[in-house]
Amino acid sequence: MSDLDEEALARWMRGSIPGGPALRTVDKFAGGQSNPTYRIGTAGGTYVLRRKPFGRLLPSAHAVEREFRLMSALHPTGFPVPRPVALCEDQAVIGSAFYLMEMVEGRTFWDGTLPALSKADRHACYEAMIDTVAALHSIDPRTVGLGDFGRPGKYVARQVDRWTKQYRAAQTEDIPEVEKLIEWLPSTLPEQADASIIHGDYRIDNLIFAADRPQVRAVLDWELATIGDPLADFAYLAMCWVMPRDGRAGLADVDLAGTGVPTLEEIVARYCAATGRSGLPDLHWYFAYNLFRAVGIIQGIKKRVIDGNASSPQAAETVARLLPIARAGWMQARIAGASG
Repeated sequence: MSDLDEEALARWMRGSIPGGPALRTVDKFAGGQSNPTYRIGTAGGTYVLRRKPFGRLLPSAHAVEREFRLMSALHPTGFPVPRPVALCEDQAVIGSAFYLMEMVEGRTFWDGTLPALSKADRHACYEAMIDTVAALHSIDPRTVGLGDFGRPGKYVARQVDRWTKQYRAAQTEDIPEVEKLIEWLPSTLPEQADASIIHGDYRIDNLIFAADRPQVRAVLDWELATIGDPLADFAYLAMCWVMPRDGRAGLADVDLAGTGVPTLEEIVARYCAATGRSGLPDLHWYFAYNLFRAVGIIQGIKKRVIDGNASSPQAAETVARLLPIARAGWMQARIAGASG
C-alpha cells in the first residue's frame, strides 16, 4: 500500500487524462529528498507522479506547478524533458498539488565515475551532459513562453538572499563557515553577463541516458529551475570536479585520465565553445555560492528529518554531509579571495 490515496488518484485520472486510463499500480521511487515521486502503472501505459512533500513546508519550496509549466514549455522544442501529461492543483485529491509526466526509459547513473561503462563511453556521456546544459542555456526564455518565469537580473544576489532566509528558517545549529559565507557572498557578487533558463540542480543522477548509447534522453527534477545566471548553473555541475569522491557525483579524487572522465578544464572549454564564452574567471566564487545553496537545501532536509516528514530513507545520510559541505564552501571562498 502506498502513501497516496489511490482511489482518489484513480478518480482524478479517469476525469483528467485522455482515455481515462485505469490505475493499476503505485510504487514510490527510492532516492531523492525533495518532492516524493511515484511510478504509476495504468492500463494504457506508465506515468510518473511528482507531488509536494507531506507536512508543513518552507515558503516557495517544492513548487511542482512551476516544474510542470517549465516542462510544458521545453518539451515542444525538442529539449530532452519528459512529456508532461496533467497537473492537479486541487489539494483535496491526494493532499497536495501534483503532476503526471511520461515515464522515460533508460539508464540513471548514481556514481559519477560511471564504473559500468567503457572509457570511451564515460567520456562521451560527460560530453553529452555538457552539451545538454549548454543547449538549455541557449534557449531564449521569451520564445518558449517563459519570459516571466523568473527575474533575469541580479540572480545570484537574490539567490544568496533566498538561501540565507531558507537556511535561517530551517536552522537547527550554529555553523561558523555558514556564517562567514552569509557575510562574504553578498559583498563579492560577480557581474551577471546574461540570463537564461537554468535547471538549478543539474548533475548526472538527474539525467536519464539512452540504454544503448551516450545520449541524454531526459533531464529530471526541475524544482529549482528559473531564469537566471547560466554560469551559476554550469558551476553547480562543474563543482563535482572539486568535490571528494563519495560514490555519487564527486570526482576530485578520481584518476580522470585513467577512467576517461573529462577534466575540469576540458568541460569548461567544451561549455565555453558551445555558448560562445572565452572563459569562466569567477568559477571558484560560483563554487562557494553553489556549496552555500547545497547547505541551504540540506538544512531544509535536516529540519524535515527532525519534524518527521523527510521523503527519502537516505535523508539522514544526506544530512550528515551538512558540515563537510559548509567547510568546502568556505574553502572555495578562500580560493576565490576571501580572508578569515
